[in-house]
Amino acid sequence: MLVDTGANITLLRTDLAQKLKEQLIYTAPNISLKTATGEKTEIRGKLDASIECGWRKFYRRIYVADITDPCILGLDFLQKFNFTVDLEKNEIRTGGEEIPLFLANVQHSKSCSVWSQFTVTCQIKNGRA
Repeated sequence: MLVDTGANITLLRTDLAQKLKEQLIYTAPNISLKTATGEKTEIRGKLDASIECGWRKFYRRIYVADITDPCILGLDFLQKFNFTVDLEKNEIRTGGEEIPLFLANVQHSKSCSVWSQFTVTCQIKNGRA
């Protein structure tokens, strides 16, 4: 999972979300976002997800878009759950737990990918997503 403090929202790649058909809520194609490379892509849908981080589980609505990475953990998630990003120690912290980060290949001169080991699962709440 890509940890991206420059992303305003948390995103899941479209092909992965399509495997969760019964949980995916499709949205009208009138919402778009600008990627780190400056390209525009449309939000295709949304779903409620359980994101496992270390020994904790966080429930959050995430959005679906045609992105390169499987999942982008955005600023909305980091702020909502009081994560601290410590680039000096290459970790993010929440609730006393330290989660190591590692750098991925840098593809663009103005961006750097930072990854962490998270698990995203999607669950139906109250009989619907």
